[in-house]
Amino acid sequence: MSSQIDHLLDESRQFPPSDEFAASAVAKPDLYERAAADRDGFWGDQARELLHWHTPFTRVLDWSTPPFAKWFDDGELNVAYNCLDRHVEAGNGDRVALLWEGEPGDERRITYAELTDEVKRVANVLESFGVGAGDRVAIYLPMIPEAVASMLAVARLGAIHSVVFGGFSAESLRSRIDDAGAKVVITADGGYRKGKVSPLKPAVDQALSDDRFGEQQTVEHVLVVKRGENEVDWVEGRDVWWHDVVPAASAEHVAEPFPAENPLFILYTSGTTGKPKGILHTSGGYLTQAAYTHRNVFDLKPESDVYWCTADIGWITGHSYVTYGPLANGATQVLYEGTPDTPHPGRWWEIIQKYGVSIFYTAPTAIRSFMKTGRAIPQKFDLSSIRVLGSVGEPINPEAWMWYREVIGSGSAPIVDTWWQTETGAIMVSPLPGVTATKPGSAQVPLPGISIDVVDESGEEVGNGNGGLLVITEPWPSMLRGIWGDPERYKETYWEKFEKQGYYFAGDGARLDADGDLWLLGRVDDVMNVSGHRLSTAEIESSLVAHEATAEAAVVGASDETTGQAVVAFVIIKESYLAAHDPAGLATQLRSWVGEQIGAIARPRDVYIVGELPKTRSGKIMRRLLRDVAEGREVGDTTTLADTAVMSIISAQVK
Repeated sequence: MSSQIDHLLDESRQFPPSDEFAASAVAKPDLYERAAADRDGFWGDQARELLHWHTPFTRVLDWSTPPFAKWFDDGELNVAYNCLDRHVEAGNGDRVALLWEGEPGDERRITYAELTDEVKRVANVLESFGVGAGDRVAIYLPMIPEAVASMLAVARLGAIHSVVFGGFSAESLRSRIDDAGAKVVITADGGYRKGKVSPLKPAVDQALSDDRFGEQQTVEHVLVVKRGENEVDWVEGRDVWWHDVVPAASAEHVAEPFPAENPLFILYTSGTTGKPKGILHTSGGYLTQAAYTHRNVFDLKPESDVYWCTADIGWITGHSYVTYGPLANGATQVLYEGTPDTPHPGRWWEIIQKYGVSIFYTAPTAIRSFMKTGRAIPQKFDLSSIRVLGSVGEPINPEAWMWYREVIGSGSAPIVDTWWQTETGAIMVSPLPGVTATKPGSAQVPLPGISIDVVDESGEEVGNGNGGLLVITEPWPSMLRGIWGDPERYKETYWEKFEKQGYYFAGDGARLDADGDLWLLGRVDDVMNVSGHRLSTAEIESSLVAHEATAEAAVVGASDETTGQAVVAFVIIKESYLAAHDPAGLATQLRSWVGEQIGAIARPRDVYIVGELPKTRSGKIMRRLLRDVAEGREVGDTTTLADTAVMSIISAQVK
């Protein structure tokens, strides 16, 4: 069976960069050599080349008290200045920073000069609320320009933002505000989603109600953007309309420098139980790696490119590759408020055509959703502007990778399949366009300056052709600096397993193929133990999607009296295929297919044909909810889902 699984990940197709692309590529092969020769020196060079330092640093890394790192800690900078003011001062104030598209079709073009002024005004308003260095500000907004401006205004003051995804419930919001001790909340009346206004301020009101907080109430002001025009309740003395105070505020504000290790943001990881886990990132190291990876991984040419990352700012991808990385590099980017299928299934492709998007970064689950509806929809639009494609969020199977390249990338755009986490802060593993021969389904190699390995349970290298646990073996600039208020939990969660070796354990399984390229197998807790055999959900999902009838698949392990765990698959069938075939027959066919592809041990006990899968707005499949269905339990918290009704539909289909 092992050889059959390896066969699934033994990808022989490779796509070397064209000579033309390589000749003009931002990344050069010598990046690897420079980083290998002097890793600390390499990161020091990146920090100096990509950022403005008010006080230059003399020390790159202090790793004297692991696992607590300090990067560039004797240097000083201002994150917002690096993302805004310096571009204006360099004569690029008229360059468009944000091409914003609202779901109803309204639009705004905001230049770097305009965004800089707006951020200065918001910073002055926040200062009038008493916000200063080290204070926490919660941000609970839709994908509107004010969200980016709010993040940068908080950063400008040396304060700490905690962005909470707009789909989270009042209880989730409350727990995050409480844990961070936020002084101010920035929100909106509502935002557009799937053709209608989704209210936001009512959740804030509920989260801040006295019976929830009691004496622990820390929030003094709520700044509210008028977006949805929905009616909202008002608390005099606490609530303030954005349009009443921000335009009237002064656009004069000096960006003071702060130490490189000044905290920048707390981002709470989703899908956990109990107390929320606030991942803490600081300023200098984080911004260095966000800018470095954004520039080199996406081959960014800020004078000519139009970049679009589809992530919500509520997730780490929205922090690093919507706000900080692109703006630090002076990029022009698209910001879209709504869902990819509103008001029609070709909305994303319409936006790419409208703005001439040249770099497009999205999630594998979104790609597979588009595969389900077929290539006819994207082919109605002119996508010829695209020259680089990116994938993020979970492993991408080779079939989806090829569809993405051929249909969206015209068979020529290189795909950068990126691996990283909330905790790592920025991309860690990815091909470099113009340098790497890309391979469908594989994230491939660590970026220059990053040290990754795959080890067994005892921390020994597994070597090429073998699988194991993914670890990071050396500190990196954008690494998390801890869990907010809980240093012991930080050590226990990420460092305890390989404490002897000093490795960070990412929580993911991975395999190195014969070439030494990395294949991500998903979270270790997504590995099933069937009759003593460890099976990866990613391997079985890849097998299912390799069948011509399958558009998307999600696999979970469900308790089974006989085998310990059984494989249960939830499969979306391509529309063109479903019309001509019986679902029950397809389910049987797919069970047999997996048995043939991998082995009888991996054959799903159940295959459920469903219309949708539960996904977060960032595109991640919430497998824990599918596990609830597979084991007949009441479905857990669905507030992080892009569409909370999906689980009710799936539960009804499974019965």
